Amino acid sequence: MASSAVPVIDIGPFFNGDAADKVAITEDLDRACSDTGFFAITGHGVDEDLLARTRKSVVDFFSLPLEEKLKVERPPEKVSRGYNRFMDRSLSYSIGKEAPPDLQEAFAFGPEEFTGEDWVKDDPSTAMLAPNRWPQNPPDFYDTIQEFDQAMRWLGDRILDIIAATLEVDRRYFNDKFDHQSSVGRVIRYPAPAGPADDGQLRAGEHTDYGTVTFLRGDAVPGGTEVMTRDGDWIEVTCPPGGFVCNIGDALARWTNDRWRSTLHRVGNPPADAKRMDRISLVYFHSPNHDALIECIPSCVGAKGPKYEPITFAEHYLGKVMKAAHARLNAQAADAAKREQA
Repeated sequence: MASSAVPVIDIGPFFNGDAADKVAITEDLDRACSDTGFFAITGHGVDEDLLARTRKSVVDFFSLPLEEKLKVERPPEKVSRGYNRFMDRSLSYSIGKEAPPDLQEAFAFGPEEFTGEDWVKDDPSTAMLAPNRWPQNPPDFYDTIQEFDQAMRWLGDRILDIIAATLEVDRRYFNDKFDHQSSVGRVIRYPAPAGPADDGQLRAGEHTDYGTVTFLRGDAVPGGTEVMTRDGDWIEVTCPPGGFVCNIGDALARWTNDRWRSTLHRVGNPPADAKRMDRISLVYFHSPNHDALIECIPSCVGAKGPKYEPITFAEHYLGKVMKAAHARLNAQAADAAKREQA
């Protein structure tokens, strides 16, 4: 497995530098997003102490007994809220590829302002409005995760500033598409391997992300994020100290008419001779409103016109996430309304 540091972009000067700094950053971003769809950022402004406290609280949560974590297990409708037990989904199904369950456990949360009042369990189009499920322990978990969520939402807004400048679109174009955004945070534990994995089984199967931009802070240990290059090779990406690894999601790829790439990636297994240790990842999937219309940005139309019909983000998202959650190639958005039988 080849290892590669993705392009690192210091975004700080976009906000406190001169006009030349801004142009250089937009050019760097355009190159990275057009090539692999992956890049890393520094100078992002998110407090390192907050990220350290978030990681500690996440470790404390995953250290709880299983019966305690299951008190906040995700709903039967498979929405991204609450605890995902070990090996309860397979991401490769979201791209139509069968694979064994992923070797991870996780906890997911959405915007806290979604109280559940607008969530209709029998209406999949409202699945992104489901309420969060918070554990009582560890005691600092709720406050810390809320602080992390606000910081990452703020960072997402800053990235939209740079994206708008890069794509030569008025920043206000995105305002009504992110005023009740459906961004999802997902904190993940990849346990140290207890033995050989099944054939084709990974910590996270190959997939693309569904939203705008994904921000990842993962432990620098064996068995990390791997990206497929244009040549079909897998390379392991590394995160610079104090930075985030970022990648383009499907929604932004569609907005740009595939000028920018939503690239296949996965989380591989550590080598058999590697030191046995868990890997903790803090992931934030920055995403638009559930009812935002994803259609080609005017500057990206090109000579051949838009490649895709307009679609709401919920319509795009639910079809993919249901396949991953149910581990069935024929899963549909409507499956979000179906409860599992005991």
